Amino acid sequence: MATRYGWMADTDEQAFAALVELQRKMSPGQKLAAVLEMAAMAIRATEDQVRREFPKASEREVFLRAASIRLGAETVARVYGRAAASA
Repeated sequence: MATRYGWMADTDEQAFAALVELQRKMSPGQKLAAVLEMAAMAIRATEDQVRREFPKASEREVFLRAASIRLGAETVARVYGRAAASA
């Protein structure tokens, strides 16, 4: 039986077993699609957070601020330029 992760410690044993079985039945393509969907959801959540904190921010500023949260200001400055890191 698969081991539960800390964030699933309160999950019912049968529910956890069902989740593991569903994941085992997924094709590699389905697993990749699920991972990409979760990554996109995390990006949207970060952008939504930026929009709440900076309601007048342009889409570019939202993108840069969200990238800075996810990647760090130093990486954003290297990739998008120093001014972008302070957006």
